[in-house]
Amino acid sequence: MDRKQFIKTSGIGLGLTLLPGIIQSQTSNNSIDFEGMEPKIIKDADGKVLNVIGDIQTHKLVGENTGNQIVEWVDNVKPGVGIPPHIHTKEDEIFRVIKGQIEIMVDGKTTVLNEGDIAFAPKTYLILGKWLGPKKLK
Repeated sequence: MDRKQFIKTSGIGLGLTLLPGIIQSQTSNNSIDFEGMEPKIIKDADGKVLNVIGDIQTHKLVGENTGNQIVEWVDNVKPGVGIPPHIHTKEDEIFRVIKGQIEIMVDGKTTVLNEGDIAFAPKTYLILGKWLGPKKLK
């Protein structure tokens, strides 16, 4: 096969191989709109305080601040308060324990998080938990 024929044949094969991925990326609904996002500094005292079924949450960042990628809030609740079973459909969730202890279940797997521990729950995974120990969880 001469060089021209090889390039023509290879180009067609490569195009057919890449075409589904190109089409999918052009029609994908998973794109992030970074246009309206700006850097943010949120101080410890800042945020919107909510009482969610006895769980006192200070929301620092919400989906609209992060292109629906992350929600960041701080809990400050007594032991025994639980997180009801729930699923996030727009953003992932990260649990970072500053003080206290939490028993958490993500996708059917239960573990205890202590001070300094982190858990990651991708969107669409079932999450629930319960604060443990003698002091408040933050």
